[in-house]
Amino acid sequence: MAKIQKFQVTIDCADPVRLARFWSEVMGYVPEPPPEGFATWDEYHRANPSENPPKWFSCSDPSGVAPRLLFQRVPEGKVVKNRVHLCVKAGFGLVGEERLATLQAESARLVALGAVQQRVMLADEENESCIVMQDIEGNEFCLD
Repeated sequence: MAKIQKFQVTIDCADPVRLARFWSEVMGYVPEPPPEGFATWDEYHRANPSENPPKWFSCSDPSGVAPRLLFQRVPEGKVVKNRVHLCVKAGFGLVGEERLATLQAESARLVALGAVQQRVMLADEENESCIVMQDIEGNEFCLD
């Protein structure tokens, strides 16, 4: 049996370009380059009216280590809580007040990008502090 080496996370959305740009800012990712022969994605979409507005858009970790994120346009809106969500490791390795301060600072940065802070979950005996957020299309994610 083959061992899977890479994977991508695909997210349904209304506006793939806007959501990919948001997550690029969150994660330090870069948008994928346009297809060969096109200087920009706008040029590509003008030349391909069936793709205007775009049906998908993606961004990737510039180091090539973390998974690619693909955003695909779907006709239906988000209705219920996500069954799968992204956890953004902003406070990795930190504990206590330092962790919480780091998470709160990162939350403020993401709110400025259009995210919504839902709730702060403080540490207990079993869990570390985290902040539950929503991206610009209402998809839940965690800062932890």
